[in-house]
Amino acid sequence: MAEAGAGGEAPRYRGGFNEDTWEQELEAIPMFMKRCPAEIDAARQPELACLQSLLFDEERSPAELARLYKNEGNEYFREKDYRKAVISYTEGLRKKCEDPELRAMLHTNRAAAQAHLGNYRSALNDAIQARKLKPTHLKAIIRGALCHLELKNFSEAIAWCEEGLQIDSKEKKLVEVRAKADKLKRAEERDARKAKVMERKEQCQKESLLAAIKERNIKVVLEPSNEEEEMSDGLAEMSLDGFHSDNAMGAKVHLDADGNLNWPVLFLYPEHEQTDFIAAFHENTRFIDHLMVMFAELPPWDLERKYLPDSLELYFEDEEKAEMYEVNPEHTLLQVLQHQRYFVKAGTPTVLAFVKHSPFSKKYFSSKKVHRL
Repeated sequence: MAEAGAGGEAPRYRGGFNEDTWEQELEAIPMFMKRCPAEIDAARQPELACLQSLLFDEERSPAELARLYKNEGNEYFREKDYRKAVISYTEGLRKKCEDPELRAMLHTNRAAAQAHLGNYRSALNDAIQARKLKPTHLKAIIRGALCHLELKNFSEAIAWCEEGLQIDSKEKKLVEVRAKADKLKRAEERDARKAKVMERKEQCQKESLLAAIKERNIKVVLEPSNEEEEMSDGLAEMSLDGFHSDNAMGAKVHLDADGNLNWPVLFLYPEHEQTDFIAAFHENTRFIDHLMVMFAELPPWDLERKYLPDSLELYFEDEEKAEMYEVNPEHTLLQVLQHQRYFVKAGTPTVLAFVKHSPFSKKYFSSKKVHRL
């Protein structure tokens, strides 16, 4: 139920009948007419013209009925009601009249309506059917060329334009479409060449990266996988698309201009369930150098002020053996990665940090085998 307006009256529904003239408005709808007008203007009353044509189908030839539906569709098209226009042209085609020119016009007109609805493939199919019926039908050729252009079939669009221009070399629309399609085709080919060059460049970079990792004898585990695959001796067989990083920042290991590896590295602080992430940890940089920067100021979660660079112990975990290995903070990242039991997972090296001799670390390591320096 409509809500009352400021003046207490309910607002009228859009398109509703006027309460004073509703009977006359109802009478104008074909379904409710008490008497049919002596003469029907198809331009102003397409629905009534259609209803009348349906009542006398048996008295009209297929060609007459097809023409009636074509005219009805044209009226809907002029009113920009393209959906109804498609329906009317379709009904006209169903009458199976034997006039190829009329059928070609119905297909061409339906193609135009479908194109306005964004149904370019359906529109193209209609243009193709129209050309089969009438190969020299320029409107069908123009519509087909436009559809190919919208579908980014630039070569086909040019071909259709060339065929149409053989019929009429001065057809302005075909000249315009051909020029546009040619320009877009050249741009597409240029972009494809650039993409291929970039793909080759990225391939070379990946190969160089994998060669550098293999040369350093760094062991990599590919994830996700049902079974961990140690890659210490199998980097040559590693899929170039398989080496990736699952860190939240999307950072990946890369070679810098000097040929050095820079890794994304994750620091875990189990006691506080906190993390630090370094997007590019140079392989020749020491861990202590990063700790000095990260803990130059105490983090907000360190309420007891225990996390000082000299008070921390670093470890990595050998998950396969459930063992912990202590990391010397004076060592570089490369030295740690080359450890015989270190495996890089998901492209991101990980280390765990604990406060030395803290109750938490004692409890944490009580159930683990630890290899200390």
